[in-house]
Amino acid sequence: MNANASIFQRPLWVSIFALTAAIVWGWAYPLIKLGFEEFGITYDMTSSKIFFAGIRFCLSGLIILAIAKTTKRNFAIRKGSDFWYILLFALLNTTFHYAAFYIGLSFSQGARAAILNSTSTFTLVILACIFFKSDKMTLRKATGCVIGFIGILTLNVGGEESGSFSFMGDGMIILNALCSAFAGLLTRGLNKRVDVFVGTGYSLALGGALLLIPGLMAGGTLPHISAWGIVILLLLIGISTIGFTLYNKLLTCNPIGKVAIYNSLIPVVGAVTSCLCLREPFSWKYAIAGALATLGIYIINKGKA
Repeated sequence: MNANASIFQRPLWVSIFALTAAIVWGWAYPLIKLGFEEFGITYDMTSSKIFFAGIRFCLSGLIILAIAKTTKRNFAIRKGSDFWYILLFALLNTTFHYAAFYIGLSFSQGARAAILNSTSTFTLVILACIFFKSDKMTLRKATGCVIGFIGILTLNVGGEESGSFSFMGDGMIILNALCSAFAGLLTRGLNKRVDVFVGTGYSLALGGALLLIPGLMAGGTLPHISAWGIVILLLLIGISTIGFTLYNKLLTCNPIGKVAIYNSLIPVVGAVTSCLCLREPFSWKYAIAGALATLGIYIINKGKA
């Protein structure tokens, strides 16, 4: 590694930043469900779920843009036509992604949703190998993905809900995962059109507004506002701000597969934190899944390809 390489390209810091993003995203599962409960949003209040998500992401995007302004980042979009690319990224990365996520999560256990959402990790690794020369599929990478995927499957073996599929729960979480994977693929192109930090802010603020406004127009509200509910919302805003800023920057500086594979830890963190915060049953399978996910990450990152 070149000594002058960006901190976002140095292997140790790539691992630290990618792990940080994965861990904070894992905490989002229980916090969203706790937020629904604290704000009085029931499973049938779709517009309120969308409104809640819109507040979170719009504010997160505005915070990132405010930081970008303070640090004198370049806000210019390089070509007028690039606005449509940024809009597509915002729709996939935020609007469609989290509309599906918030709806699906309210119809699913936090641990189960975390497991299903992890399909985005392997989808993105495969798509990156198809579309980018820097992300060639190798035996090492395939082995790491398979081991990580086995770990994720381990989480769902033998549970009482295993095999029971629902469109509003499982279907929406899988749709969310696919949006996440394609948004990850578009991140490389975003960096060519605008400063990636600013682009992340644009995508969250714009995508959040496209959730917030329709949710509000459809009658979405926060029925019960409390101090603890505000704390939960602030934590979720922090998760988005930290997670997307780190992850999007890493994707622009490194082979996508080497960064995306860290997301295989998100379902493990999501399952464990859901057990701790939502009193969902804990299982020895979580420890096995965590070990396999970690092994998969190690195998992929051990070599140069």
